[in-house]
Amino acid sequence: MLLLQYHNLLLQTILTERLAIDASPSSIDQIVSDFDNVAFHISTPERKSSILISLYIKCFNDLQKYGVEELLQRKYGDYLLPTPEYGYNVSLMLDLGDKEAGIPSNIPEEAEARQDLINEIALLKRNVIAAPFEIAFDKFDQLSAEAAEKSLELYVPEDSGAEVMAIHYRDEESIFIKPSHDRVTVIFSTIFKDETDRVFGKVFLQEFVDARRRAIQNAPQVLYSHKEPPLEIRHVPGLKTGDDIGYATFVLFPRHLAPQRRQNCISHIQIFRDYFHYHIKCSKAYMHSRMRYRVSEFLKVLNRAKPENAEKEKKTASGRRFEIGRR
Repeated sequence: MLLLQYHNLLLQTILTERLAIDASPSSIDQIVSDFDNVAFHISTPERKSSILISLYIKCFNDLQKYGVEELLQRKYGDYLLPTPEYGYNVSLMLDLGDKEAGIPSNIPEEAEARQDLINEIALLKRNVIAAPFEIAFDKFDQLSAEAAEKSLELYVPEDSGAEVMAIHYRDEESIFIKPSHDRVTVIFSTIFKDETDRVFGKVFLQEFVDARRRAIQNAPQVLYSHKEPPLEIRHVPGLKTGDDIGYATFVLFPRHLAPQRRQNCISHIQIFRDYFHYHIKCSKAYMHSRMRYRVSEFLKVLNRAKPENAEKEKKTASGRRFEIGRR
């Protein structure tokens, strides 16, 4: 199976070309679409040497509740504009400078540092969605420290004292994150538009469970519920129920939340929905291609079954012969 990339490849390519040391400034105005209805706008609104990168994401209002602005300030610092471009949620300004006009550059001179900046900007969507996960992991540290002081031995959800963070990142789909003293639970709600998607999704998630059972003992626990939401989020208002909705639950244990693994964990888990539906579509496309191949092979067999020498003459009751097709 293919692993989707965390960064936007087209955004990374454009910036790599434009920020090359020997590149000459040129105008640009390009909109790049990403997964989850995320849009990037790369432009040179003022002059050719200044590049504006803007991002629009549907759930930005939800992310503001969980410290996304502080995270962006920490990641991008002076590149972050206080007022984003109209119609977008986040804007970054890169300036190559203009020696004739006396305008300094804010781009690092070293090639390695410049490439690090490009890679960090290409991860802009990933970093934006990472804000509630970092809040949840910090809350987990706090609750686990309190639990250690109280010598808690049993997991009681009602005693966790942590709210469920909801990120409505698509029209009818959401991510729910609930930290506890011994785990962090991440729940994805997803819509299946037809019956075959539900069947493929159930088989696909069962593979997650079986893989953990067979070989990958350190993987997070994966649970799947159809129609009804899991117990952890049933009190959340506005939840949908029905035949076309499913809930995938990931349980992250302390071994997954070690400081050296947290960033990688955030990168992997936040693209689960895209990874899930991408492989459902790939599976359907593969099965359709095999079905078309089998039909083509059956048609060849039927064509070969036709008699090669068709009867060209017929005999009447009196014994006369006549050729078929001639008048």
